[in-house]
Amino acid sequence: MGVTSDFKAKVAIAALKGNQTANEIASEYKVHVTQVNTWKKQLITHAGELFGRGSDKQQAEQEQEASKLYEQISRLKVEVDWLKKKTGHLG
Repeated sequence: MGVTSDFKAKVAIAALKGNQTANEIASEYKVHVTQVNTWKKQLITHAGELFGRGSDKQQAEQEQEASKLYEQISRLKVEVDWLKKKTGHLG
């Protein structure tokens, strides 16, 4: 079984807090001290990406919803035009 991303995050956060040395954290979590420092560095380097994902997801959802609404508007316009034609209101 491999190391989970949750475990890596937990170790990296512990290292980032600075309450313990990297050696103490490595001993507590039974990983090499180099690994603790690597995960800490990765957390710092990629933290901004974590916050950007939510907005990207929201934007994609909004675009999908807008697309559905535009499709619905188009269908309704076609129906209205058809009804106008059938009832003689289209001049």
